[in-house]
Amino acid sequence: MIKKIIVSACLLLSLVSFAQEGTASPYSYYGIGDVRFKGTVESRSMAGVAVEQDSVHINLENPASFANLKLTTFTLGGTLNTVQLKSDTKTESAKRTTLDYLAVGLPLGKWGVGFGLIPYSSVGYKIESLAEDLNTNNRRYSGSGGLNKVFLGVGYKVTPGLSIGADFHYNFGKVETSSLEFITDVPVGTREMNTSILSGVNFNVGAMYQTNINKKLSLYTGLNYTIENTLQSENTRNISTVISNAGFDLAVVDVLGEQKSNVDLLFPGKVSLSAGIGEAKKWLFGGKIAYQKTAAQANSYNESDNVGYGKYGSVSLGGYYIPNYNSFSSYTKRIVYRGGLRYEKTGLVVNSESINDVGLTLGLGLPITGLYSNVNVGFEIGKRGTTNANLVQENYAKISVGFSLNDKWFQQRKFD
Repeated sequence: MIKKIIVSACLLLSLVSFAQEGTASPYSYYGIGDVRFKGTVESRSMAGVAVEQDSVHINLENPASFANLKLTTFTLGGTLNTVQLKSDTKTESAKRTTLDYLAVGLPLGKWGVGFGLIPYSSVGYKIESLAEDLNTNNRRYSGSGGLNKVFLGVGYKVTPGLSIGADFHYNFGKVETSSLEFITDVPVGTREMNTSILSGVNFNVGAMYQTNINKKLSLYTGLNYTIENTLQSENTRNISTVISNAGFDLAVVDVLGEQKSNVDLLFPGKVSLSAGIGEAKKWLFGGKIAYQKTAAQANSYNESDNVGYGKYGSVSLGGYYIPNYNSFSSYTKRIVYRGGLRYEKTGLVVNSESINDVGLTLGLGLPITGLYSNVNVGFEIGKRGTTNANLVQENYAKISVGFSLNDKWFQQRKFD
């Protein structure tokens, strides 16, 4: 049954990853868009802390975790995001529903293999700037698209407490942006359209280690490093004269020309360190820190004098609690209760203001009776950005649902 689900879900996510508009953030204009992949629902519910060597859940951020799987694991997750966009003078709201990831993990003795598809970043905005006087032009901006990742990873169990791994990511995507400028009461304006075809590869390496402190407590640690990589962007720019109306619909009068260029976007290496302490299948409390020298880089269509890209950094605290994982009399005692708190410095600087993100996360792991599979529900509330310097503050609330389905494959037949 799980094989049929995997095939169907792969086809569904492959189609949806191209079609979905995964964000409504005006900050998705910059860099490669709004980076919305934060791990599986299980780890996101703990603010990104996923340091335990789990045998039935995939850790998509550390390839060493594949070596710890005991069952074939299929995982799929999606999110409903409600966001309030607030400036000094106006407030708007938006909703987006997205599929976040699809992955399969296969245990092969001391080895483990993982592969899947991740919609990594999204571009999705519509911004209108109306003229305050005759000396200022009206402007409208819109954008859509994003970056996706197909990955293949392998992990190896060096010792009972130490596993290592590496994975390969092929990055691909398309971003389309449009900017329109016109004078009040004049129907004819100028439009610039940009299309960027993105492609590239990157590699991650990771390690996970655990050791017993005493009969009950264990220490867990993890390390993940994304090697410096380059994303190629094939850009096409079209400038045209258009007739505008009150909405975003336009009629093209004359196309002035097409320009093509190639841009290499360099992303420095990124390192994350995790550590935690807890009692296996009972509770865990841990933390995670991540650092990257430069978070993003401007493309030819989104360069701006008032925008810079600095260092990325994040700090997370989180954990889980299970009252009694093998209780036969009480279902609620087998539920996994998760929570966490995170602070993220995105590295984006607009009008000399750093765009930061802080969030509180909660979650539940709901076991499916009679199986090792479970349904995971995550909740997150947070704030990104600021209303200072004529910017936009995003107050968001997210509900995520993930499925971790487990089965045993490759069993040797006792009877032919």
